[in-house]
Amino acid sequence: MLQVQLEVGTDPKEVGRARRWARSRLVDLGMEPDESLSETLVLLVSELVTNAVVHTGRPAVLRMALSGCLVTGSGTVRIEVVDACAVPPRRCRADGDDTHGRGLELVGGLADRWGWRCEGSGKRVWCELDRGCGAASAGAGAGAGTGTGTAGEVESTASTASTEGFVEAPRDRPAVQPART
Repeated sequence: MLQVQLEVGTDPKEVGRARRWARSRLVDLGMEPDESLSETLVLLVSELVTNAVVHTGRPAVLRMALSGCLVTGSGTVRIEVVDACAVPPRRCRADGDDTHGRGLELVGGLADRWGWRCEGSGKRVWCELDRGCGAASAGAGAGAGTGTGTAGEVESTASTASTEGFVEAPRDRPAVQPART
């Protein structure tokens, strides 16, 4: 497993820096910058970092952990943002022209899994995106809680901590496939 991280400041311009950093790390791993998976991962980074910057006003740490071999067609990318604010993330329902409130809806729609957990005086918000070989269906939910629709609300199992939220993407959503034009 390869893990890389970036410290993120409180300036909203940090979101753009986080996107450029994530794109660069993915290119370093051999992924094409215009590949659908790369674009989805960069969007997920953007949404999680934006939430940390906008809603906490505190520095955060962005981590990307890569397992498997994404370049050859299988593996998982886990994106985490750790901040020093204990307030749990909250999914909103944006209306029409609202300029806020869509971030976690996008994360929930694009990621195979996402959730959060308390960490020290703050929290860790994470999402995972699988690539190829049915990885999502093979590993999802094994020993984990089943999401009830919002992060932080779970049906507990023996191996799920009560302070962690877990949301799994719907199974009928098509897997992200690279777009070739």
